[in-house]
Amino acid sequence: MTPEESVVATAVHAWTQNVERADKLFSGLSESQLLKEVAPGRNRLIYLWGHLIAVHDAVLPLMGLGERLHPELDPVFLTEADKTAAVLPSAADLKRYWDEVNGRLLTGFRSFTASSWAEKHTAVSDEDFNTNPLRNRLAVLLSRTNHLSYHLGQAILAPK
Repeated sequence: MTPEESVVATAVHAWTQNVERADKLFSGLSESQLLKEVAPGRNRLIYLWGHLIAVHDAVLPLMGLGERLHPELDPVFLTEADKTAAVLPSAADLKRYWDEVNGRLLTGFRSFTASSWAEKHTAVSDEDFNTNPLRNRLAVLLSRTNHLSYHLGQAILAPK
């Protein structure tokens, strides 16, 4: 394994570990537990889970891995605040979406070569990328891994 391949493998491994931790936490909760707030007046666990699914879904086109699978989650989990949606997906549906989106991402991540991780993501223009080549796929992976870790930390603190 080259040093570049090692760096990428480490980043993908960190992503995978965090996805697995979040899966274990959220998938192990009942419908009533998912409706608990992480702290009084804060987001509910179901909202955090749906939010993570919607954000990960948006990574698919950003990385050039195809169209989004569940853009219908955006109004419920991205553009509106928690507790504003009249209807939420069930825990079973969220689990299915979680597995589908993260499975597609991991398959795509594993298909990239070490050098393709240094390529620009789709939301940056060629001109901007030439100015700042750090706006690449690896940067997206790292930022989304941090985002996942942040919300996982919130979820872990929710009262049992």
